[in-house]
Amino acid sequence: MSHLEPQSPVHKYQVATTSYQRRSTVEVKVGELLMGSMHPIRLQSMTTTDTMDTKATVAQSIRMIEAGCELVRITAPSITEAENLRLIKNELVAAGYNTPIVADIHFTPNAAEVAARIIEKVRINPGNYVDKKKFEIKEYTDLQYQAEIERIRDRFLPLVTICKEYGTAMRIGTNHGSLSDRIMNRYGDSPAGMVESAMEFLRVCVDENYLNVVLSMKSSNPQVMVQAYRLLVQQMEAENMYFPLHLGVTEAGEDKEGRIKSAIGIGTLLEDGLGDTIRVSLTEDPEFEIPVAKALADRYLQRLNDPVIIRPSIDFSKVYHPTEYDKRISYSQHIIGGNNVPRVIADLSQQSILTPYTLRQMDYHYDAVTDKWNMGEQAADFIYLGNQECYFDVPSGLRCIYDVKLWKTLPNQLYSHPLISIEDYKLELIRSEYIFISLFAEQITDDIITHLSDISYDNNSIILVLHTNAPNALQLLRYAILMLKKAEILLPVIIKRKYDEYLNEENFVLHSSIDLGGLLVDGLGDGVLLAWSGRNANALKTINQTAFYILQATRTRISKTEYISCPSCGRTLFDLQETTAMIRSKTDHLKGVKIAIMGCIVNGPGEMADADYGYVGTGTDKITLYRGKQIVKKNIDASNALSEMIELIKEDGMWVELNNN
Repeated sequence: MSHLEPQSPVHKYQVATTSYQRRSTVEVKVGELLMGSMHPIRLQSMTTTDTMDTKATVAQSIRMIEAGCELVRITAPSITEAENLRLIKNELVAAGYNTPIVADIHFTPNAAEVAARIIEKVRINPGNYVDKKKFEIKEYTDLQYQAEIERIRDRFLPLVTICKEYGTAMRIGTNHGSLSDRIMNRYGDSPAGMVESAMEFLRVCVDENYLNVVLSMKSSNPQVMVQAYRLLVQQMEAENMYFPLHLGVTEAGEDKEGRIKSAIGIGTLLEDGLGDTIRVSLTEDPEFEIPVAKALADRYLQRLNDPVIIRPSIDFSKVYHPTEYDKRISYSQHIIGGNNVPRVIADLSQQSILTPYTLRQMDYHYDAVTDKWNMGEQAADFIYLGNQECYFDVPSGLRCIYDVKLWKTLPNQLYSHPLISIEDYKLELIRSEYIFISLFAEQITDDIITHLSDISYDNNSIILVLHTNAPNALQLLRYAILMLKKAEILLPVIIKRKYDEYLNEENFVLHSSIDLGGLLVDGLGDGVLLAWSGRNANALKTINQTAFYILQATRTRISKTEYISCPSCGRTLFDLQETTAMIRSKTDHLKGVKIAIMGCIVNGPGEMADADYGYVGTGTDKITLYRGKQIVKKNIDASNALSEMIELIKEDGMWVELNNN
């Protein structure tokens, strides 16, 4: 066994497994904290205070630690801040807190070398540790490229030597938006480029027998983030490396959207057994990130004791490519499947009373005076009513789904459709524009595959509603859909997940984001049906909004403005939470527009990834505006920045006036 392999038997990465099994890693020591596959998933966050404000940084660190933070990350943009980490560390220890500190380094190797002698861990970004981003276009010959690798080695080696001497851990943290020009010109703005950026540095560590290393592949786009981590693990295993992973969706945003985006990226990978430490990056105070991270980690602590359903091992390599987005091909059944966006079905089957106002929570708004409906951007496409009949006229275009027994008794079946079990469908002849066939993922056996193959040729109205109650839901649903794909069954698939009332609202949001989002980021699923028997008055609104936010975060259906906002840190030059709220208040009606709000130049333009517009702090009360990654207006007054960004959006023809009627 290689010295790079863990002491326990190696579990290599296999994304299509049908039960939870954590990937094996080497053990990494951060101070007295141990991490890796033989230890719990560790939780961390980052301070938002000025690092030179020792009192404020210590106080915030204590709040984070008491919330459950196991590693405190603090920015060190220069030697001055790096040296002040000693004072911060000493005051924390004096107060009885021995939690490891991580120095966050960008652009300044000398600051990293100072910090590595003081605290337990340094984080470097390979995209800007040695390279300076100039966004230059240049073709590198193999000889030139190798010369650049040698230059990196020479500049990086002193830090490796210091870390070995002082027992300091390191995170090599690639960010999607801050790849070097060299990487960009050879690999493009891609997951493959992110991986190679980290591997260049990791190989130096391994050559020097420095193994106290953790890696990360962060992006604000969960789809890119998931692909990059999977590709990284594949590349490490090809080179016989098993280092732990730090997971995070960078610039996830705030409130429910930030939690959903983080849960999709982090949770999808945790489901596959990847991840040894996590951070949920929210545009909120850092102590509020920890409970969310803990809720995600706890799900997999519990998973070890949950009974799981294991399906036979099947080679899906020809139909499933987990390191790229590969949308499953399906028939286009009117507005479902094919090239249509994923559809949302709202579950109203448990509602005791149905009125026009019930539909408000699904973004349909009834005006009794005019007797007309107004439909919002997040209006559900179908409502599932089960065994309840609807006694009022629903909005034009909204379709109703009933259990087949009631559906057959309806006097008018126009715009109403049956839901029938796979067993009953074998016995009955049903005719409808849509026929929804319900079946458990566990039912996808060879016999069912044969039956579905037959009916898919006989009836082009079939929509499958695939569900499971098993704890390893994502694996079973993925397995079932891949079985359909392998058998070339092109029936559209609605993914259904039902959650019990014991699950609180936050865990409902997190769990559903993982279970559905983990499939959608891979292109599996033509629609979603979420059910949750939550007892709060706005449960239906929560369910519907969550479904649309999941589709938005997976980039499979855009229904609103998207904000890419960093979580703030000691480099931030304005109040991010206040500024984000201000920008949102003026722009959240711009469907499909992506706006990045970055606290400093380190987090822009690179970290803005694929945003259409960027609002970046570049000095005290100074903002620089970007179109994509290009500076449009530099160092303008913060008091005028939002107005000027709106004018920029208008110039590009992407502005629409807000209708307040």
